[in-house]
Amino acid sequence: MEIYTVTVATGTSEYSGTNNYIFMTLVGEKGESERTLLDNPGLDFCRGAVDTYKVTSHLPLGSLLLVRLEKKRYWVEDNWFCRYVTVEPPGGDKVLTFPCYRWLVGDIKVEIREGIAKTLRDDSLPQLLAHRKTELQERQKTYRWSTWAPGIPRCIDAKTEADLPQDVRFENEKRSDFEHSLNYALLELSLKKLAIRFGKSWNDLDDFKRIFWKLRIYTIYVFFDSEYCMKNWKEDWFFGYQCLNGTNPRMIQRCTKLPKNFSVTANMVQSSMAPRTNLDKELQAGNIYLLDYAIMDGIPTNTINGKPQYIAAPFCLLYQHPDEGLIPIAIQLEQTPGLDTPIFLPKDPPLAWVLAKMWVRHSEFQVFQLLSHLLRTHLVVEVVCVATLRQLPVVHPIYKVHNHTSHIFRSNLSCIQFWGYKVIVGLHCVIVTRCNSSFSFVSGMLSLYYQSDQDVQEDLELQAWIRDISQEGFTDLPNFGLANKLSTREELSTLLAVAIFTSTAQHAATNNGQFDWCAWIPNTPCTMRQPPPTDKDAVTMEMIMATLPDVSQSCVQMAITWHLGRTQPDAIALGQYTEEHFTEGRAKELIDKFRTELKEIEDSILRQNEGLDLQYLILLPSRIENSITI
Repeated sequence: MEIYTVTVATGTSEYSGTNNYIFMTLVGEKGESERTLLDNPGLDFCRGAVDTYKVTSHLPLGSLLLVRLEKKRYWVEDNWFCRYVTVEPPGGDKVLTFPCYRWLVGDIKVEIREGIAKTLRDDSLPQLLAHRKTELQERQKTYRWSTWAPGIPRCIDAKTEADLPQDVRFENEKRSDFEHSLNYALLELSLKKLAIRFGKSWNDLDDFKRIFWKLRIYTIYVFFDSEYCMKNWKEDWFFGYQCLNGTNPRMIQRCTKLPKNFSVTANMVQSSMAPRTNLDKELQAGNIYLLDYAIMDGIPTNTINGKPQYIAAPFCLLYQHPDEGLIPIAIQLEQTPGLDTPIFLPKDPPLAWVLAKMWVRHSEFQVFQLLSHLLRTHLVVEVVCVATLRQLPVVHPIYKVHNHTSHIFRSNLSCIQFWGYKVIVGLHCVIVTRCNSSFSFVSGMLSLYYQSDQDVQEDLELQAWIRDISQEGFTDLPNFGLANKLSTREELSTLLAVAIFTSTAQHAATNNGQFDWCAWIPNTPCTMRQPPPTDKDAVTMEMIMATLPDVSQSCVQMAITWHLGRTQPDAIALGQYTEEHFTEGRAKELIDKFRTELKEIEDSILRQNEGLDLQYLILLPSRIENSITI
C-alpha cells in the first residue's frame, strides 16, 4: 500500500469555502488511488485554508498524471473555489503542484494537471492527450462567441453577469465594491439634493466647484493634483500638455501639410509664431501638429430627456513653440469649411477661444472613452481572452502566460452598459520602454517551450487559437490585419507581448487618469447642449453655460470617471501573480527578472518626475494592474 500526503488550498475571497463533500482520486500512469473523502476533525475547506490529508493506493501508481476532485452536495449546494493541490509521493519524492484556480459548482468532477507547462507535442500518453481534448471540448461549450454589434470585435456570449461562468465573474468583494462605488459617488455629489435642478444649467464656471471638491477628497491617490487642472485648464500650454500626456495621447500627429478642408492660412496664425519664422517654415521643420476628429463627422446626435445634444468634428492645429511649449494655434469645429465654420484663434475674444477649446476637448472625451479606451483595449483584449479559453488547455504555456483574464468579461459588460448612457454625461516616453520590457519577458518565456519556428507551426492548439482570434473574434473587421496562422517565434512573441501590453500599460494610460482630467468638467465636458458657435463675436458666458453639461450630467460624468478611474481596492500590479500557474524553476526565474526590470522602470520614472510641478505617474508599474479589471 502506498500513502500519499496531499494538501488542498481553498480560495481566499468571500464564500470560497464549502461544507460540501470533497473527494480526491490520484490518477497515475499505472492506475488510480482509492477514491478518498477528504475529511479531518473539525471544519474542512474554510476560506483561505490549506488542509492536509492522506490518500492511499493499493497498487503503485507510477508517475502521477492527474488529480481528480469531486464535489457532492451536503444538505445544500455550496460552491467551492480550489486554488491548488500538492501531492507528496511516498518515500519523500519531489512534491508536485497541481494548479486549479477554479470554482467547483454543483455536483461536479474535475481533473487537474501538474503545473509544468506543456505544448501538445510534449504529451504522448493517451490519458493526457484525452484530458487536453476533453477540457477544450467542455470549454468550447461554455465559452461561446457572440456579436454585440456589427463592425466591432466579437465578444463572449453573455448579456449579464448571470450568463457568465462562475470562473469569470467578479469575486463577491469586487462585485460589492463595483456595484456600490458608483452609488456612493453619486451620493457624495449630493445628487439627490440637486435633483430639483436636473436639466438646469450652472450659473457660472465657479459653480462646478460645488461638485469638484466632493469626490476629489475621497480618492485613494491621484496621478497629479486635479486642482492643478482646475487652475490651469484655460492655459494654452496646458491644453497642449494634455494632447501628449492625457487620456488619449494617440490622437496627435505631426503635420507636414495642412488638410485641404482645414481653411487656416499662414497669416491667421502668424501672431502665434516665434520671431523670424512662419507657418510654412514650421511645417517643414516638423514643429506643427494636428488633432483631426474626422471620425466624429456625421455621427447622429443624441437626445437626453427630450433635449438634443450636439457634437462636432474639429481640426486643431498645434505648434511646438520654442518658449511656450506645445500650444494650440487654430481650431475649426467642423470638417467642411464655410462662412458658418470660422477659424478660432488665440487672438480672438477670450470667451470664443475658450469655447472652441472646450469643443475640441468634448470630442476628445468621446474618442478616448469609446475608441482608445473601450474599443482598443477592452474589446480587443476580450477577443484574445475568449480564444484563449476556447482553444488552449490550462497546461499550455500560452494559457499560463496570459491567464489573468477572468475580470475582463464582467468589466466589459459593465463598460458597455455605462457607454449605453455615457453620452449624458507625447505619451510619456517610458511607455515604449514598458513595451520593450514586456516583449523581452514574453520572448524569454516562449523560448522555454518553443525552440524553433517549426515548433510554433506544428502546435495545433496554438494554430487553432490564432484562427479563433482572427476568423471568429475579428471576423467583422476584415482589415484588422491579423493573419490566421503563426509561422515564427517572433510573430508569436509580438502578438502575445502586444496583448499583454494592451491589457496593462495601454489600458492604464487611457483609464487611470480619466478622473484627474475630467473632474473639472469645463476641461473635458462629456456632452454639449448647444450647437458649435458660428460667430466668434457672439460668444457669451451665458452661451457657454448653456452649452456645457447641466447639473445632472456633470454629476454623472464625475461619478463615472471616478468610479472607473479610481484605484481598485483589490488591484494586483503588473508582474505580480496571485495565481501561480507556472511551477517550473526556469519560468519563475524569468518572472522574478521581469519584476526587477519593472522596479527599475519605476525608479526611472520617479527620477524623471523629481521637481516637476506637474508629474506624470500614470505608468508607474506599481499603479498598472496586471489585467483589465474595470
